[in-house]
Amino acid sequence: MTLDLRLAPMAAVTNAPFRLVARERGAGLLTSEEIDARALVEGNARTRELARHLPAEHPIAMQLLGSDPDTLAEAARRLEAEGADAIDLNMGCPVAKIVAKGQGAALMRDPFAAGLVFRTMRKAIAVSLTIKIRGGWDERTLNAVEIARIAESEGVNAITVHPRTRSQQFSGRAPWEIIAAVVDAVGVPVTGNGDVRSHADARAMVAATGCAAVMLGRGALGAPWVFRGEDLSRDEKARIIRRHCALIEEHFAARPALLQLKKHLAWYSRGLPGAAGMREALFSAESPAAVYDVFWRIW
Repeated sequence: MTLDLRLAPMAAVTNAPFRLVARERGAGLLTSEEIDARALVEGNARTRELARHLPAEHPIAMQLLGSDPDTLAEAARRLEAEGADAIDLNMGCPVAKIVAKGQGAALMRDPFAAGLVFRTMRKAIAVSLTIKIRGGWDERTLNAVEIARIAESEGVNAITVHPRTRSQQFSGRAPWEIIAAVVDAVGVPVTGNGDVRSHADARAMVAATGCAAVMLGRGALGAPWVFRGEDLSRDEKARIIRRHCALIEEHFAARPALLQLKKHLAWYSRGLPGAAGMREALFSAESPAAVYDVFWRIW
């Protein structure tokens, strides 16, 4: 079975260096971390930096976060002009400060409003318009199928389904049967997401749901080689880690680069002997050289 495995958008994680490493290890369509539509339209410098991507990342979808149809449409137009191959609408973020603004998973609560957003964004751009949804807001409102049908009717080209509800956050089992129900309900391609950490998991999801592609999030942290299911040697993994670190230092200013190095090297250290005791020293390190010294001593 040929698997279309994709890297899931994760705030403060799926930046250009990590996306590019994932692509180099076999990831399919990439998606940016969430980009606040209003901040982008207002010219916020940090948001513009989040929207930056590298030529080697194509094809790439840029993911927008927002609730106002006109603002989302204008942001989508700008990202299309900057070279995005697709625009993805975030309808899954469960963070309290996000849903309090009616954004992310809160869009699942009002199918009519969601339909207006789809229609307005669809008219604004020529590239593919995709959405990433949850199973619903909570167990009483499992409306992924309803939202998916509305999306298809408004011209959305593809749908990614994370089947947990917003109230579940990331806890409990991901009910793959919701993905299967969306696949059965619409004719556009559906990507499944949730509880996939290996090629075996991905094959099981495709078999259980009929989804066209599989998206990995937490399963790819510290393991970008997962996209090809590679059985790599320690030296081969070390080469990939060094490549990732070099991209981080090249892409980010000193302070954010240091934070990214600490975060990703902590994930790369999972399962290594002595990793738990190493992390305190890793996160207290004050320079990339000190971070590398701590990490490579246990690698």
